[in-house]
Amino acid sequence: MSSEGGRYVGAVRRAGSWLAAGFEEEEHARTDVFADIGSLWAHYEERAERILIDVPIGLIEDGRRPRRCETLARSVLGERAGAVALTPVREATRKRNAQAAKRVNQRKGGWALSERAFARCEAIAAVDDLLGEITEARSVFRESHPELCFRAFAGAPLEYPPSVAAGYAERMRALAEFDRDAPPTVQAVAEATGDHALPVEAVLAAVALGYTARPGPGRLRTLPADPPTDSTGLRMAMAYRAAAPLPAEAGEADPSSDDEPR
Repeated sequence: MSSEGGRYVGAVRRAGSWLAAGFEEEEHARTDVFADIGSLWAHYEERAERILIDVPIGLIEDGRRPRRCETLARSVLGERAGAVALTPVREATRKRNAQAAKRVNQRKGGWALSERAFARCEAIAAVDDLLGEITEARSVFRESHPELCFRAFAGAPLEYPPSVAAGYAERMRALAEFDRDAPPTVQAVAEATGDHALPVEAVLAAVALGYTARPGPGRLRTLPADPPTDSTGLRMAMAYRAAAPLPAEAGEADPSSDDEPR
């Protein structure tokens, strides 16, 4: 495996760490675990062409509706729609107290902030700060969501959450249908996590984002297809890879519910 880490990276934030699976065009190159987004960027900044992360990029300041990429993603995930948490408004992500964050989000965003969404605030703010401070990182980092990637690979909504055996099997099938070398790749990424207490769901998610980031079957697409930008110029979109666009524009899921995934 390459010691440099790969030009295409899928990275997910889990259990207080970033798990990054790096790929070259056709193979897994390296897996690393980082304490924070700054360390991840420092490792990959000289080489990576694309880094897909599962933390939101592009935040709204205020308004009565959440980011459209999230409502569109929910609309194509079927029973798994609740896996996509609504992103807090920018000011709320800077609050370290849950009640303060909820008050700000209700006042400026108009919807209730879930505990799950608040738990992501620190990571969201860190990514937002990095992209605000380092201009060259803006062209490398892109947002995605593992469930959206799996949905695109499978060609249909998944039925089970990744935390149960049936959900693991669904996602492994979707990865194997996309790339027949997926099983040994998942094993290699899992083994590379070493002593870090990361769940197997994180390994599957990082591989899914890595496969989406690297060149491969289909095209790299986004929800929405023509993304808006936030007040700082960051695009608000979720990337996925598919031969044809997902049928998201036809009907958007109700954004008023922010249920936990089952």
